[in-house]
Amino acid sequence: MTSKPVPHAQVPSVTMSDGPHGLRLQGEDADAGQLNLRAATPATCFPPAVALGSSWDVDLAYRVGAAIAAEAAAHGIGVLLGPGVNLKRSPLCGRNFEYFSEDPWHSAELGGAMVRGLQDAGVGATLKHYAANNQETDRMRISADIDERPLREIYLRAFERIVRRDKPWAVMCAYNGVNGVPLSENARLLTDVLRDEWGFDGLVMSDWGAVRNRVAALRAGLDLEMPPTGGRTDREVEAAVAAGDLDEAVLDRAVERVVRFARRAARPSGDGTGIPYDDHHRLAGEVADNCVVLLKNDGGLLPLNPSAGTVAVIGELARTPRYQGGGSSQVSATRVDVPLDRLRALASGATVEFAPGYPLADGPQPDADPERLASDAALLAAESDAVVLFLGLPRQDESEGYDRDHLDLPDTQLALLRRVAAANPRVVVVLSNGGVVRTSPWHDDVPAVVEGWLLGQAGGGAIARVLFGHVNPSGKLAETVPERLEDSPSFLSFPGSEGHVRYGEGVFVGYRGYDAARRAVSFPFGHGMSYTTFAYRDMTVEFDEAGANLVVRLTVTNTGSRAGRETVQIYSAAPADSTIERPVRELRGFASVTLSPGESAEVDIAFPRTDLAYHSVRDDGWRVEGGTYRVEAAASSRDIRLAVDVPVDGDPPRGPLTARHTLGEWLDHPAGGPLLLARLAAVSGGASPLAENPMLLRAAAGVPVEVIADFAHGLISQAQLRELEEEVAAAAGAPATADREVGSPGSR
Repeated sequence: MTSKPVPHAQVPSVTMSDGPHGLRLQGEDADAGQLNLRAATPATCFPPAVALGSSWDVDLAYRVGAAIAAEAAAHGIGVLLGPGVNLKRSPLCGRNFEYFSEDPWHSAELGGAMVRGLQDAGVGATLKHYAANNQETDRMRISADIDERPLREIYLRAFERIVRRDKPWAVMCAYNGVNGVPLSENARLLTDVLRDEWGFDGLVMSDWGAVRNRVAALRAGLDLEMPPTGGRTDREVEAAVAAGDLDEAVLDRAVERVVRFARRAARPSGDGTGIPYDDHHRLAGEVADNCVVLLKNDGGLLPLNPSAGTVAVIGELARTPRYQGGGSSQVSATRVDVPLDRLRALASGATVEFAPGYPLADGPQPDADPERLASDAALLAAESDAVVLFLGLPRQDESEGYDRDHLDLPDTQLALLRRVAAANPRVVVVLSNGGVVRTSPWHDDVPAVVEGWLLGQAGGGAIARVLFGHVNPSGKLAETVPERLEDSPSFLSFPGSEGHVRYGEGVFVGYRGYDAARRAVSFPFGHGMSYTTFAYRDMTVEFDEAGANLVVRLTVTNTGSRAGRETVQIYSAAPADSTIERPVRELRGFASVTLSPGESAEVDIAFPRTDLAYHSVRDDGWRVEGGTYRVEAAASSRDIRLAVDVPVDGDPPRGPLTARHTLGEWLDHPAGGPLLLARLAAVSGGASPLAENPMLLRAAAGVPVEVIADFAHGLISQAQLRELEEEVAAAAGAPATADREVGSPGSR
């Protein structure tokens, strides 16, 4: 995808490439769009975001970005179309393998690190797909209908953090609409929020084919339509300017941004030589080592003994691995480590035997009889000391362009699992999948389960190193594995119908929803086992000197017999008396530490006080609620090791306090509460009647004070309420509102 230069205006050409996890460099006809998925120039295929997210390793994400940038620069590519930081709202989304997490803070940390890695190496990042692009069903037309609070707290938050902190050169607007307005024409999100509020100064481009009306898109803040339309929309823009329907200044602004972007992103043409592919393959393997998640290991079956016995490797995915997803992110790998080959190479004395077990459409025996393959596999399992059973989703089950309709492994694989487990109870299941699969029907039938995700071109070696104990697994889940699809918070409102999908779960996405509903899960967010054990102790939480950040300190000790890496997760829980619907806990930070047996280390993790804020619809902005917060150190969202209670002062309400605010809101207000209580005490000749009647206080807390004034004749008058409004405004240093007909508290 190369733009045309404009030599007389000193505007160079720019080459952009797909590639959130590796370059997808195609020929000049690639601008035909994403349906052109022919083979591209060979490039290193790093672990996709679904795996990289499970590393919880910001440094690795940075190094991946830098390595991709080196390959891009060698080919004359100035901009990479990635990373994607959309949230995993539903486990069914066909493109979940391209995204990091179900948590916006986690996504911002990993995605932001990749942006920095790319741009520090001189190649621009394109943050995508902005915003609320959480499904593939009807993706070019669907409207994501989202209330303001979840939009801000969940679906915009990773974008906001990365834009403010990491300054991506470009942002790609998504296909979908938000609340009925297509993203390409959404002035509120493209201009008011992205540019005016967050300070974005780069280029806004469209996803391929996302522009419905280019004139409207220009007005909204879109700078670059992709792909070209053969001049059709250029002529529409010219006609709109000529007719006075489009202010020429709007067009000039977009042209200025495109020119600035082109000059910034231009690279000398390269011939693709001098790329250290061997080094990048080793890096891909190192990254994959840290992405493998050990879900279960009953009886210490893993690691397997590489020097004795017979290991039966069963499953075509061991011989024909899936290591990336389908669609525009698909990379032509420079080489591929096959799990079966790498297991045989690492088996120093053990015998490794293989049976395919089931056919794959792209495998060497696509038309083989499943019954015969399963029977042969069960015989091999019965004759072996241990079984490594590779299961997963076939390539056709998940891809860009369509969503899944279930979470289950294929029936042929489940039938094979039952036969193999009956033949030999020492079974290790290794999963290959870009989206979550349901394990609850079978994970109790096997002692060990390894989540291998899609691990990139060097993933086969990582699986072998983990299984034989050369690498101690340290990956942690970045998404919840539910017991049933029906348990997922978005189940009742995914994927929508008639052009609309209602985000009815609000802020309760992923683990936030499972925890709030107290639903059992197969494996929680943040879960991941090790071949060693870790203990947490001596946790403290303090504000820094400026009072801007909470600093968490604790000591972690390796209490096992192997060196290993532990990722400490920090969560916060809102005050017990919060008046706002809040998740049970929310991720605030994380850090990894590598320890030898018996070794201890202090872990410091800081997060801004402002991260405790919720987005107040009443105040039209972020607000920290005052009270006692619980800060937790955890090994997963459901494995809380330590907790400390921390008092936090709240933010004052942003809007004026009026007679339409409720009694509870008045009493919570730092100025309004004391003034109202003093006035009521003066009227009653002593203590406030509210203080003497808790039931009355509870019943009246949700009633506007002007209604109370009408009901409770003589307690307080409407004129006295107006005086109180003025006193509160004076105490807050702001004028009282002149609008007495507010529709809701804080409206203006």
